[in-house]
Amino acid sequence: MAYTITIKSKVLSVFKKEERIIPIYCVDTEEKRIAISFDAAWGSDYTLELLEILERYNVKTTFFLVAFWIDKYPDMVKKIDEYGHEIGNHSASHPNMSQLNETKIKEELTITSNKIEKITGKRVNLFRPPFGDYNNRLMKTANSLGYYVIQWDVDSLDYKDYGADVMVERVLSRVSNGSIVLFHNNATYTTKALPVILSRLQQLEYEIVPISELIYKENYYIDHTGKQKKKNKNNM
Repeated sequence: MAYTITIKSKVLSVFKKEERIIPIYCVDTEEKRIAISFDAAWGSDYTLELLEILERYNVKTTFFLVAFWIDKYPDMVKKIDEYGHEIGNHSASHPNMSQLNETKIKEELTITSNKIEKITGKRVNLFRPPFGDYNNRLMKTANSLGYYVIQWDVDSLDYKDYGADVMVERVLSRVSNGSIVLFHNNATYTTKALPVILSRLQQLEYEIVPISELIYKENYYIDHTGKQKKKNKNNM
């Protein structure tokens, strides 16, 4: 937004910087609740094993799927849904979304959600930008289409193949009430680390829920760190 100020016949333009719109990285809650998520873009070698591990620990999570992954593994999409996990949108072609115009952003989101809904019969309202890359244009466009834009505050770094022990230590040392943990469905050591992580989190009495059950759907704001908080009389 531009403001024009006239001083002694000279016209100066003063531009107000647009406030940055931030996705949800975690949730402010006193309850020992967290969410675990898996991004799926390339490969599906370990997906069924992950589903079986999650079933063994009676844990439901959120899987963010890319359209070309859906096209390649439609039966696995069905299995994720049948096992009771939530499915979110992870774009159509896995681009850097901040580099796209509004029309292209809408196309990326709509293509993927339509594919998911066709297979599962369920509407999609969660979106995770590839690479965690976003800007205000993406946020405004996604929000206008009814999506909650989701990031993470605990990164397992499973895609770096550091090994199961590193993953276990990273997640357990960083998780706290309201955390959103990032994994990938086809990383080499995730199936080795996940049982240890789930067992320990349950010993610590954390409840693990899909992201849509962790986040607030109304009457909230997101602070500068990406923490979603409930509004009260002092911050309304």
